[in-house]
Amino acid sequence: MDAPLLTVTDLKKHFRVRRGVPWEQAGVVRAVDGVSFTLRKGETLGLVGESGCGKSTTGRCILRLLEPTAGKVVFDGLSVFDASKEEMRRLRRQMQIIFQDPYSSLNPRMSVEQIVGEGMVIHRLARGAERRDRTADLLRKVGLSPDHMKRYPHEFSGGQRQRIGIARALAVSPSLIIADEPISALDVSIQAQVLNLLQDLQEEFGLTYLLIAHDLRVVEHISDRVAVMYLGQIVELADSQELYRNPLHPYTQALMSAIPVPDPTVKRERIILKGDPPSPLRPPSGCRFHTRCPKRFEPCDRQEPVLREVQRGHWVSCHLY
Repeated sequence: MDAPLLTVTDLKKHFRVRRGVPWEQAGVVRAVDGVSFTLRKGETLGLVGESGCGKSTTGRCILRLLEPTAGKVVFDGLSVFDASKEEMRRLRRQMQIIFQDPYSSLNPRMSVEQIVGEGMVIHRLARGAERRDRTADLLRKVGLSPDHMKRYPHEFSGGQRQRIGIARALAVSPSLIIADEPISALDVSIQAQVLNLLQDLQEEFGLTYLLIAHDLRVVEHISDRVAVMYLGQIVELADSQELYRNPLHPYTQALMSAIPVPDPTVKRERIILKGDPPSPLRPPSGCRFHTRCPKRFEPCDRQEPVLREVQRGHWVSCHLY
């Protein structure tokens, strides 16, 4: 088996909280607290969980848009966190991101031609007429017209802006794209179009995706494997079909029960979790999910479970297994 394109090992990102004058450290927010996974070339890994669980922070740490507190990320054999400035410059061409908000992620003072072509100039891939030709070709591939090159972001709808963001990510011919909730800010009528576009581009360019989302229907549609996060940690990881057919962790089961069924004759038993998610400033002892878990028992509140393979390719962090 080929070596993974991306290997994340025990990744942590803690934010210090300061209060008062003079500022004193009041605690540490454990946004990401020991995340590990691998990503094979050409694969799509879905990273799901409720808001605040650390999904987007994980993606940004992988790209070093946020400096991690601890852990290791290896991309194509190179340690990302140990890379020099020159090595990071080369790595950034191989690792790109599609941001969640298509409105704030595009510079309003730049034309579409400048936005999409900026990466080509920075990495010295194309200039002048060649850059314009490549920009026009990318716009066609994402479903826009070359006539849009001279326009500015405020002249486009949300779906069109996200297509511009996708073209910008493709402009430097990356291997890995981290898609940070790429459709959550779009109308439902546009979401399927953008997802289908991402799949078509993956097939054409041989892309690898880390797809961050909170909508489990989206992840099922596009992902090969799915990792479920809760309060800064991965609690379950499995092939997409296996996870949806046989969710093992009580948190994953609760998430699955909330997915609407497009058939009024079918009734799904909804699992309602009690209380709110604990604060990452003061996570519970033992299993972080035990304060809301309907299946908790004696070891859960004092012993932290380990993510282990309980079935072939199916990993879960729970004392039940």
